[in-house]
Amino acid sequence: MTDEPPAQPPAPQSYEAAAERLEEIIKRLDSGTAGLRETLDLVKEGRTLVDYCATELEVVGKGLDELRLDDLIARLESSGTASSSDS
Repeated sequence: MTDEPPAQPPAPQSYEAAAERLEEIIKRLDSGTAGLRETLDLVKEGRTLVDYCATELEVVGKGLDELRLDDLIARLESSGTASSSDS
């Protein structure tokens, strides 16, 4: 037996890939057949994937907020233009 740490899993390519891998990890852990070391490795990987997914969701959420803000600004500008042209 070697004392080398297990190789790090590759970084997820997308939110969808990370979510899919999380599902696999949960199924493996729920099966109750993973040994102690494997369980620890799966939990660590799962935590990394959860952090990745949370970051991705935060980025997308900020992007949506910016789009809504841009839409609001456009509406306000167009209504301001309409009001000033009515005078």
